[in-house]
Amino acid sequence: MKKFKLQSILFVLFAATALTSCSNEDDAPSVPELITKNAFVTEVKGPTTGKVDETITVDVVFIVDNSCGDFNKFIDATIGTEKGLQVQAKYLSDICDKKVPDPKTTTYKFKSTVKGSYDLKFRKSETEFIKHTIVIN
Repeated sequence: MKKFKLQSILFVLFAATALTSCSNEDDAPSVPELITKNAFVTEVKGPTTGKVDETITVDVVFIVDNSCGDFNKFIDATIGTEKGLQVQAKYLSDICDKKVPDPKTTTYKFKSTVKGSYDLKFRKSETEFIKHTIVIN
């Protein structure tokens, strides 16, 4: 009987320990939420000529809302029937210096396998694009 009682007590203690879990939510550092917003381009700088199969790098200058803003990616943009690209900025936190920082710069790489004239269009405002023409010889 003592053996059965001891085994029962040990089983209950083991089961209680095994089924009790600890939450590590308080221990884990909080990961800031990634917020994305569209940003307008203020300037496009780079070569205006190139050769077939040559990668041309263009500097794209854009404005972010606060000091946490940085480049995320280029996305498609449409104004009326005109198509182009728009900068999407990323913000890792809402708690930032709200002062508008100096413009940021990123690069856009262009490569063509065919000769011709190509207009790269980047969204400047809600109603217009900045156009950068590259002639491929």
